[in-house]
Order: sequence, then structure tokens, then C-alpha cells
Amino acid sequence: MKDKINMQVNFLGKNLISPTVLASGILGNNFDILQRVHASGCGLVTMKSIGPTPRDGHNNPTVIDLGHGMINAVGLPSPGYLHMEKEWADLNNRDFPIVASIYGASVDEFQQVADYVSDKKPDFIELNISCPNSEKHGMLFGTSPTASFDVVNAVKKVVKTTPLIAKLTPQALDIGEIAKACEDGGADAICAINTLGPGMLIDIESRTPILDFKKGGLSGPMIRPVAVRCVYDIFKATRLPIIGLGGITTGADAIEMIMAGATLAGVGSAVTYRGISVFKKITREMDQWLKDHGCTLEDIRGAAH
Repeated sequence: MKDKINMQVNFLGKNLISPTVLASGILGNNFDILQRVHASGCGLVTMKSIGPTPRDGHNNPTVIDLGHGMINAVGLPSPGYLHMEKEWADLNNRDFPIVASIYGASVDEFQQVADYVSDKKPDFIELNISCPNSEKHGMLFGTSPTASFDVVNAVKKVVKTTPLIAKLTPQALDIGEIAKACEDGGADAICAINTLGPGMLIDIESRTPILDFKKGGLSGPMIRPVAVRCVYDIFKATRLPIIGLGGITTGADAIEMIMAGATLAGVGSAVTYRGISVFKKITREMDQWLKDHGCTLEDIRGAAH
């Protein structure tokens, strides 16, 4: 009989059954599937990003498995925040914590969506500031300290009680500076990183890009070293708790991310590689490593510093 696992962790005042987090955009917003994820050992479940207006996303093909990771150009499909009443009604009966991920093309859109979504009582709101800012001619919010501060600060003014998590892009020249700007703007935590890139694949027989959108973001094991470095830099720059995300597939990967400074370990592509039970598998592997080394998560958090 295997030893009983107790890997509970407190995150911004919320007790979680494990230090694992489902990344946004992996399994949608359906109550049944999100409940299954939590029942499979996931400590914190992130919904698919919610936008200001209905959006279909890009045409297929949108996701390509490269073996050592994935490239995707899904295109942030969303029914729009005003067209999710059934999903919210179902989630109102949940017994597990959720993160509502939101995006917008302007500060006003972020503020508008956040104000509405906060009334639905998610446990946390994640600001996906890795999307283009239409007011700045397509510049990503998350590549500018000023833009990052502005969007977090604007949302903080309308969302008084729901903790805010800023999700950062690895495209920032100094991700520590971006994280500090988010902290100054009122963020309660940081999630890093979003997909890396953009990258491109070309079919050499047809001489055309494989993805319909041509370019896409990279995820999975191949980006983990970048994610670890980003979390390491963020830990040095702020006092905020960090959800370390990017290429975590095993318990050893999660331990590495914790040593870089993360509080929680985000899981995305690994759901494809190891199934929905990946959360329980990673948690058990983390627990075994900690027992083998006679330490706790608190002992190793930021240990690489």
C-alpha cells in the first residue's frame, strides 16, 4: 500500500489539495470536465480565457504535436463574457477553486470583462496580458512595464476582493521588471510563462506554412528552461507568489520550478502526454522526492537562489 500523500498548500488564503494548477486554455469551461480535473488531483483549475466579444479563433490546423512540445495558434476563441450564463450557473455549484482567465485588446476591455466576471465569484482572476494592445498598435501588454502596470491597476480599481494573477509573456526583455510593474499595479500573484515564440512550421512539399494562421506559440518540455529562468528572475524582482508554468511534465520538473521560486506548478501540455491523471502523478512524484530528501516544499522554495 502506498503512503498517503498530503501535499496541501495555501495560495493567497485558499487551501489547495495539491500544488498543481491546470493552465488556461487546455480543457475549456465545462463544469463536468473541470470537476474531473480537480478530482484527478489538480489543486487549482484555470478556465479557458474569456474575452470581451464572441471570437471563433483561427481555422484548423491550429495545434501540431512536435514530440518535444507543441506549436499552436488556437486564437483565443471565446463566446464573449456576456454569453456564458450556463457555464457560470453550473460552476456556481462547484466544490473546487477556479481561476477565471480574461483578456482584452485595451485597458477598458480588460476592466469591463473583469468587473463582470468578478460578480460571478471565481476564486481568482487571471489577466492574460500576453495579448496585443490595440491602443499601442499590436504591442503585447506584457512587454511594457507601463502597459502592464496600467492594465493591472485599472482592473484593481473595479475588482476589490477577488485576487488578481498577472500572466506574463516570455517575450518581455526583462520579465522581472514586468512582474514588479504588475506588483506595483496591485497584482496579488504572477503566472509565468505563456507560450514562447511565435514560431513557424513549413511543409516543404507544398511550400506553405502548416498552421492556418502561419505562426504559433510554443509549449511543452522544450520551453521549460525558459520558464524556469523567467520564474527565477521574477522571484528576485518581487515578493509575489508565482505559478510556474511551462513544460512541467513530471514531479522532478515541478520541483525544479519550485526551486526557481514558484509556489505552484502549472500543467498544460502534459495533460496530452500523460492524461488527465497527470496532476495526481506529478503530485505523487513530488511527494516521493521530498520524502527521499527529507524536506518540504517550503524548504526548497527559491532554493536555487
